[in-house]
Amino acid sequence: MSKLIAVCAALGWFFTLIADTGPAAELRVGAAAVELQADDSMPIAGGIHPGRVRGQEGKLRAVAIVLDKPGSAPLAIVSCDVLMLTRTQLDPVVAQIEKTCGTPASGVLIHATHTHHAPSTIRVHAYAGDERFCDQVTKAIAQAVAEAKGRLAESVFHFKMGEEKTVGMNSRLQLKDGSIYWVGSRDDAVGPTGPFDPALPVLAFRSPAGKPQALLFGHSTHTIGALKPGVRSPGFYGLVAQQLEPEQGGVAAFLEGASGSTHQLNLSAAEAFRRIQKAVLDALAAATPQPVDRLAAVKRPFRFKLRTFDEAAEEKAVSDYCTKRIGPTADPVVAVFRQMRKELAPQQGQERTTWLQAIRVGPVAIVGVPAELFTKLGLDIKRRSPFPQTVVVELANDWIGYVPDREAFKLGGYQVWTGLHSCVEPGTGERIVDELGRMLDELAAGTPRAASGPAKRKLHYFSEDQ
Repeated sequence: MSKLIAVCAALGWFFTLIADTGPAAELRVGAAAVELQADDSMPIAGGIHPGRVRGQEGKLRAVAIVLDKPGSAPLAIVSCDVLMLTRTQLDPVVAQIEKTCGTPASGVLIHATHTHHAPSTIRVHAYAGDERFCDQVTKAIAQAVAEAKGRLAESVFHFKMGEEKTVGMNSRLQLKDGSIYWVGSRDDAVGPTGPFDPALPVLAFRSPAGKPQALLFGHSTHTIGALKPGVRSPGFYGLVAQQLEPEQGGVAAFLEGASGSTHQLNLSAAEAFRRIQKAVLDALAAATPQPVDRLAAVKRPFRFKLRTFDEAAEEKAVSDYCTKRIGPTADPVVAVFRQMRKELAPQQGQERTTWLQAIRVGPVAIVGVPAELFTKLGLDIKRRSPFPQTVVVELANDWIGYVPDREAFKLGGYQVWTGLHSCVEPGTGERIVDELGRMLDELAAGTPRAASGPAKRKLHYFSEDQ
């Protein structure tokens, strides 16, 4: 296992191209859900300081959907009810899945739903990941993929791009004093500083007889909101998925879209749950069969730099906002940001590497981005895509913090304040859009830039040269 991981780490990038060599063959799909066990001693992620809860609603799960087609390498899409996961945690799991399940690493997408009501899996703000829970998550991912593979059955792919306009909004509101809203009072809000994406994609897999097998749905709003206060929860999106399973059949999971700049500010979690459930059911009823002529996936390393920053300016921005908007409890919050900058200071300008991924399921593309991506950038990816429908999935395969667009950097605000939650240099988001655009073009054309000569079945391309 360790040797395999070392080999994968040494390789600069990898690509899998799947090409048809004859008449279209049948698609097979398998799905499985593995529950994550948690207890009240585990710190809850999502706040500035570790959260504490008692009890739980719903389940925290790792849900895997495996797609297989003769003449193609299989794909695996995994959705986990956690805040986020890093490649340090996920690269070994992907290598294990490749070894034991035969799914190429380039075709494995592992996603965090970004629920703010689950035990911590990362070091961010004033807390670290809970080791017991992290160990469970990685084991559950591999188990879910293996179980899903064991349940493969003939399937028909259905798709509908639905819509839900009222759950969520661009939450980076311009305030009268020129600051950007984060928490506290927003009575003086002037208006949003960016777009909101209401798209709600539904990907459904059914047996030839029409029996539900698996369902994926997406939306682009932060997963904050439990139906019960003070408990662990997959959040209202995850609860919708779990409610749909006994009603519709099969296994369901949520995919978080580009929501780094969008939150649910005006509705209760119960109302958000109701509206999302209705939107999913409406889209599901309208979903139509899609021909899956081929499956394909490309995953490439993406290099970026940690930003350089002015400590005095950062301290002033955080302190001024928190003092005015939070009040008497501002000092401990300001101290957390100060500590994060202290940790980042010696790393300024250093280069890091993460993953970008694009998957093709017939006419639908699924894009994996390893960040809390601002919605404008997610919309740019979709506009740039050559596919009829493109689904953007953030927090996939890694977590590199918030990735704002250039204009958002100029405006400032919490998502741009330097910290472990936000450390990439300006322009990183636009570079991600450009690179994913090239990857999508290659998937659409079936001409990967690394391939030479005619495509072959189940080819794996490896190179140290990017």
